[in-house]
Amino acid sequence: MSDLTGRVVEIGAGTGLTFPHYPRTVTSVVAVEPNLQRRAAAMRAARGAHVPIEVVGAVAEDLPMADDAVDAAVTSLALCSVSDVAGALAELRRVLRRRGELRFLEHVIAARGPLRALQRLAAPLYSRMPDGCHIDRDTLASIARAGFAIEQCEHFLHADGALEPAIPHVLGAARRSGPAPERRSG
Repeated sequence: MSDLTGRVVEIGAGTGLTFPHYPRTVTSVVAVEPNLQRRAAAMRAARGAHVPIEVVGAVAEDLPMADDAVDAAVTSLALCSVSDVAGALAELRRVLRRRGELRFLEHVIAARGPLRALQRLAAPLYSRMPDGCHIDRDTLASIARAGFAIEQCEHFLHADGALEPAIPHVLGAARRSGPAPERRSG
């Protein structure tokens, strides 16, 4: 995040673990967190941040911001748990200024093989856990369908020793591009 500038929105801010990593070139952050307990912790973390951070209780699918209000958007392990990933990405696209940047760190469905099969098998269980994590989402495809051009993307596996079906991750950046895609109904 060292090269972010201007106004930023972060969805799924959690307890504020990302707050110390915002560079001083960021003029303000609107940190969106729907979970009351995590939001309270994020508010405490925001008080010690070196950039102004406003923590708000909202969901990614309905951001309390004007169109074209921010220069960048950040998601960190959040798109797996939103109830409507297309709606959340449409909202991020709406609040981002033209050519604004989306930075993301997300766990995703494996490209193929046994890990992908394990994720498909475990997905119903994971979706019932707190925050409703969907480990079988093709997040990169969702980002592209939402009208973002993926400019950087690093795929990696992250696990802390356990057999964990949510280990495939992506870290990257995408840019808001072209006209908004049409929303599908249903």
